Amino acid sequence: MAGVEQAILILNCGSSSVKAAVFDDALREVSRMEVTEIGGGARMDGRPVAAPDHRAAIEALLGRLPARPVCAAHRVVHGGAGLVAPCVIDAQTRAAIADAAALAPLHNPAALAGIDAVAAAAPGLPQVACFDTAFHATNPPEAVDYALPARWRAAGLRRYGFHGISYAGLVETLDPLPARLLACHLGNGASLCAIAGGRSVATTMGYSPLSGLVMGSRTGDIDGNAVLALAAAEGIAGASRILNRESGLRALGGGSDMRALHASPEGRAAIDRFVYWAVRHAGSMIAAMGGLDAIAFTGGIGENDAAVRGRIVAGLAFAGAVPVHVVPAREEAWIARAARACLCPKGAAEAGAAFAPARDGP
Repeated sequence: MAGVEQAILILNCGSSSVKAAVFDDALREVSRMEVTEIGGGARMDGRPVAAPDHRAAIEALLGRLPARPVCAAHRVVHGGAGLVAPCVIDAQTRAAIADAAALAPLHNPAALAGIDAVAAAAPGLPQVACFDTAFHATNPPEAVDYALPARWRAAGLRRYGFHGISYAGLVETLDPLPARLLACHLGNGASLCAIAGGRSVATTMGYSPLSGLVMGSRTGDIDGNAVLALAAAEGIAGASRILNRESGLRALGGGSDMRALHASPEGRAAIDRFVYWAVRHAGSMIAAMGGLDAIAFTGGIGENDAAVRGRIVAGLAFAGAVPVHVVPAREEAWIARAARACLCPKGAAEAGAAFAPARDGP
C-alpha cells in the first residue's frame, strides 16, 4: 500500500459487525477489512480481536489503515423523507438519522453506533453519510403514497425504496446511459428500479425492504391481512421474524444459496417463483417508464447467475429486444466519490475523472 497519502474510510456497520473499505487519494480501493461478532468472540479478518463494542472495533480498524484518513463515510440504510443526498454529518444530520431509526430498526441504530464510535475514536475527523433511500427521492407522489388516512401518511407511512446506492453507482457506470433502464439488484435482498433519464421513477421496495420480489429470506409482497393473521398467531415480533428471516427462498426451497437451489427439485421450484415475480414486477417498472431501452443486472445473483438472468430477460421479450448489461456492484466506490464531493465540492469533477469503474457490455 505504498504511495497512499490520504485515505477515505468507508464503513458499513451492522448490529455486530463493521465492514470497511479504504480508498486512496485517487479513489482507488486499496484495502478491505471486517470485524465480526462484536461483543463476543470478535474477529478482524478472521483473527481474534478485542472488540466488545463498535468503538473498540472502529479503533482496531483505524489502527490497520494504510494512511491517515481524511474522512469516514458511512452507508446508512434510511434517510427518511428529509435526507435525500449524501451529506456531512453534524448534530442535525445525526438527529435526523436517529429519527429515521424507527423506519429501519435493524439498520440505522447500527449506523449510528458506527458514527458515534468514529467520533469517539477520532475526534474531529469529518464524517459523511450516504443513504440507500436517497436515490428514490425523485419518485413522483403517486408512486410513493399509500392510500392511507392523511394522519398516517404524515406520520411517514409511505414507500421509500432501497438499494439506492447500488442504483446510483449503476447509473454512473453505464455510458451511454439508456433513457429507460430497468435496473435489477438481485441478491439476498432483491429489488427492481425504473430509471428514466437517470432518475428513479418507481421501485419495488416500499416502506421497508420487505416488499416487492421474493428474496433470500423475505416474503416480498404479501397481503396486509395475511400479515395481521401472522401477528395474531405469532405476535408482532414473531410475525416480523417469519416475514423477514424465515420466508422467501429459504421457506420455498430450503435455503437461499442459488447454487444449491438449482440442484434440487424444491430449489428449482423456488427459483421459478423468484423469476416469476421478478418478471411480473418488471412489467410494472416498464409501465412506469412508458417503455424499455435496456436492462441492467447487479448484485450477487444478478452478476453471477446467468440462468436466472436469461429467464428474466426471456420473460420480458414482450417489451422488445434490448441491450442487457451486467454491472458489478461497486457501492463503496460510489460512496468514496460522494464523500469527496461533499467535503470538497470543487474537486468533485476531478474525483469523477479519477474514478473509472469497470463495465461489462451487453
